[in-house]
Amino acid sequence: MSLRRFEKAMTMMRASDPGLREGGFDFLREHADAYVAELAAEFDGETDHGLRCWLLELLAEARSPDALPVLAVQLGADDESLRFWAVRGLEMLDTRESREALDRARANGWIE
Repeated sequence: MSLRRFEKAMTMMRASDPGLREGGFDFLREHADAYVAELAAEFDGETDHGLRCWLLELLAEARSPDALPVLAVQLGADDESLRFWAVRGLEMLDTRESREALDRARANGWIE
C-alpha cells in the first residue's frame, strides 16, 4: 500500500466533515494490516482523544504482532476507551505474547 494513500486517509480522518472522517477510517480499517507502523506512529503523536481511539481500534483490527507493543502499553491507560481497544486487539491477536500481556494486566488490576 502506498504511503500517499495512508496520508490521504489520515487527512480525511481529521476533516470536519463526518462523511470524510468515516471514509478515511473505513479505508484504513480495510488496509490496517498494511499500515501498522504508520498507525502506531500516528497514535503515539496524536493528542485528539477521539482520533486516538480510532487509531487504536485500527491497530486492533490489523491483528498484527507488530501492534502488540502499542496495545500492551494501553492496557494500563487511565482512559477506559483505550483500554477497551487494547484488550480487544490483544484478544483478536491471540498469540502467546498477547495472552501474557493480558494476564499481566489482570494481575496488576488494570483490567478484569
